[in-house]
Parts: sequence; C-alpha cells; structure tokens
Amino acid sequence: MIKQSPLKDKLILAVDDETDVLESIKDELDMCIVHTAKTYETALQYLLSYSYDIVILDIMGVNGFELLKDSVSRGFPTTMLSAYAITPEAIKKSIKLGAVFFLPKEKLSELTEFLEQVVLNEGKPLWKKMFDKFENYFNRRFGPDWQKKDKFFKEFEASLRIVNKE
Repeated sequence: MIKQSPLKDKLILAVDDETDVLESIKDELDMCIVHTAKTYETALQYLLSYSYDIVILDIMGVNGFELLKDSVSRGFPTTMLSAYAITPEAIKKSIKLGAVFFLPKEKLSELTEFLEQVVLNEGKPLWKKMFDKFENYFNRRFGPDWQKKDKFFKEFEASLRIVNKE
C-alpha cells in the first residue's frame, strides 16, 4: 500500500517570474492544489484572497521579500526559492522575515520532502534540517565555515541546538 503524502489536497501558492519553474513546482506537487503567480501584484491578490497551507516565493523578479512579509503576517508557512539570490545575506533575511526554509532552485527535487515536513511540523521552521541536508552545497558555494564567520549565523545555529534539545 502506498503511503499518502501529507501534502494531499493542500492549497499552495507558488510565485515565480519563470513559467518553467512554476510548471516544475506544479509537477512536483501534483498531489496539491497549486495556484501560481508570475508577478508581485497577482501574488499579493492571491495572498489577500485565499488561505494557503504553504506559500513558495522566488526572491528576484517578484519582490519575494515583500511578499514574504505579507505571507507571514497572514500566518502562512512560507519558503523562499532562488537561483540567483543564493547568498548568506538572502538566507539571513529569509530567517529574519519568518520564512520556514530556503531552497535553491537547483534542489527543486527536494521540495516535496521539505514541504511534507512543514505540514507534519505544523508550519514550524525547518532551518536545521535545511542546513544539515545542504551543508556541503552551501559550503561549496560560500566557502567552508561560512556560518561561523557571521555572528548572526553562529547565534542562530546555537539557538537551533537549544530548541532541538527541548
């Protein structure tokens, strides 16, 4: 018997200015109801009109950080997705603005796994899981010990260890 995904029939908003990315997300999340938006304005209208189980936002091209603020303020678990804005600063800003995790577009095949965890964990952030799973990816991209060189990430990592012990 095949185990049913906790994402089945969840309402998802995916926002990206690239049609092929939106199609890939819809294919990856074929068990969900996926609304898509290619512009900030359309995405904002969706955020104001529906109650989403999860929101997926590109950073560039759609003013993703502004949409993140709106999405989080409405109580929607929100993840950031990017191909070009993959920097420690973008990850830091995503954390500070309340995203539940950050996924590089080249890791889109991991989206379902992470979103299932968002549902199972009732929308709680998955930063530790993300950092653990993509440690080698981020180290190659940003250099070894990149987190230890930034006070914010050192403190954030310490807070994650404390939360996970509780």
